[in-house]
Amino acid sequence: MSIHKTAIVHKKAKIGKDVSIGPFCVIGEHVHLADNVKIHSHVVVEGFTSIGERTEIYPFSVIGCAPPDLKFKGEESRLVIGKDNVIREHVTMHPGTAADRMETTIGDHGLFMVGTHVAHDCVVGDHVIMANNAALGGHVILEDNVIVGGLCGILQRVRIGKGAMIGFMSAVENDVIPYGLVSGDRATLSGINIIGLERRGESRSDIAALSKAYKTLFYSKDGNFADRLASLQSETSPLVRNVLDFTKDRDNRPLCQPKQ
Repeated sequence: MSIHKTAIVHKKAKIGKDVSIGPFCVIGEHVHLADNVKIHSHVVVEGFTSIGERTEIYPFSVIGCAPPDLKFKGEESRLVIGKDNVIREHVTMHPGTAADRMETTIGDHGLFMVGTHVAHDCVVGDHVIMANNAALGGHVILEDNVIVGGLCGILQRVRIGKGAMIGFMSAVENDVIPYGLVSGDRATLSGINIIGLERRGESRSDIAALSKAYKTLFYSKDGNFADRLASLQSETSPLVRNVLDFTKDRDNRPLCQPKQ
């Protein structure tokens, strides 16, 4: 364990093996740092926050402080951060609230670039990338392998399906289907993240089935959206099934649509 002499670490904080805490950091009473966590200088970690193995946090990040939510009354909500994440400078992440699940959850192997913000009650999956100054409103869900471009804003309670990509400076107000590409100041759907699928080793046949299903859902003139959705229920491709399951679970929230 390496703790710089200028760091303030509460005596009740749980510190794992081979943890490194740099100069002028503040580690609160209820914080749990797992083995091999590395915290650079001038980082604040407060609240009921746990950070998984080998996660690295860069200077001037504020992790686990009370959420900027007027409904928050000091409840003992949690922030749970997984393993092997890279959290760059000036990142803010907040715990949950009593208005939702009392927990904000960050998965494994994520990259959170400079100035990114994860608000209260968010659920962030594995292998997520948030580029500089992207921000999630409260209660947002990012599924696995999502990429959020720089200066993006995701509205409260929006869901972003797995493998989706959000373009630079986009404002996302509606749910984004898995593997979707969206962009714009009021984001619209512009296609499928085929390059991302190929990089993750998805088969050509599954990608072709997904592309066909995408055209059926959003460009066919046969019936309404519910009819077109029903016409795809016999599809067996796992990529298509992920899209269909996502649309079923959306609680009547609008989906991000192609520009008309």
